[in-house]
Amino acid sequence: MKIDVFNHIIPVKYREALFKKMQPDAYTRRLIGAFPSLTDLEVRFRIIDKYEGLLQVITTGAPPVEDVAKPEDAVELAKIANDEMAELVVKYPDKFPAAVACLPMNDMDAALKEVDRSITELGFRGVQVHSDINGKPLDSPEFLPLFEKMAQYNLPILLHPEIRTNQVPDYPNETESYHMIHIIFAWPYRTTVAMTRLAMSGIFEKLPTLKIITHHCGAMVPFFDQRINVGYMSHLMRMGFKHESILTKRPIEYFRMFYGDTALYGSAPGLMCGYAFFGADHMLFATDMPYDPQLGDIYTRETIRAIEQMDIPDSEKKKIYEGNARELMRLPV
Repeated sequence: MKIDVFNHIIPVKYREALFKKMQPDAYTRRLIGAFPSLTDLEVRFRIIDKYEGLLQVITTGAPPVEDVAKPEDAVELAKIANDEMAELVVKYPDKFPAAVACLPMNDMDAALKEVDRSITELGFRGVQVHSDINGKPLDSPEFLPLFEKMAQYNLPILLHPEIRTNQVPDYPNETESYHMIHIIFAWPYRTTVAMTRLAMSGIFEKLPTLKIITHHCGAMVPFFDQRINVGYMSHLMRMGFKHESILTKRPIEYFRMFYGDTALYGSAPGLMCGYAFFGADHMLFATDMPYDPQLGDIYTRETIRAIEQMDIPDSEKKKIYEGNARELMRLPV
């Protein structure tokens, strides 16, 4: 069995409600329109059925509701999304064993209530947050109750990068980002920034059982592990920089407490880099379906191919494909 823990869906009712809040020319509106398998289940199921034993733990795709709606409207959008995903899990348990909650992160009181509702009433197995919340970092004190609540539930937070568009330039004397830099490089960079802010904030000291699954295999962190390790230590020891006094371990050890998914689109060397950093116990199968030219088929096929090419024992591949997802999300399959 292969349990895809980080793919994306925009159910029909949620799409209609979302579009009412979005500008007609919004980037994420065009993104949704370009990938019909976000909404069209027949298209999606044709792809899923090509892969024996493939299941999807579903979560919403771009945009995050707090990016397109004021707090009261974001709350309503999140409820629509979660109710509809819950219906899909009930209707198609052979395709969708569980779902991950959409949260209105611009209203933390409402977000915490939606966590409780999604997990206790709808049976959801985690929540999704983005690396930036309306420009605020995840280590802002206002977001701490969410991390505390998820640690209490012993269910994971799925960390998705900020939905940065080309309207954010890469250079201060320009007005936009060119050559897809805003997607291909800026998105994983924002994940890396969020991981660093959380790791260095002491969140894992306060909540050692907290589980955070990072999209795209930990972004830049596994490749730069020694830059992180040596860089922090050299600047802390030789140049007098300080980190939070709450930290009792080397900075690199907190980065290893995250989990990484396999959504690298078919790079076996990239996955081996992630494996070297996280280990098999902290990696989970995920495809990022459906954002490829074949509406999710390429990402699914190539991710499976890359995992099969990893030079690791079959027992560890099984952990990545399904074992870790079953354990972290306490799945009923």
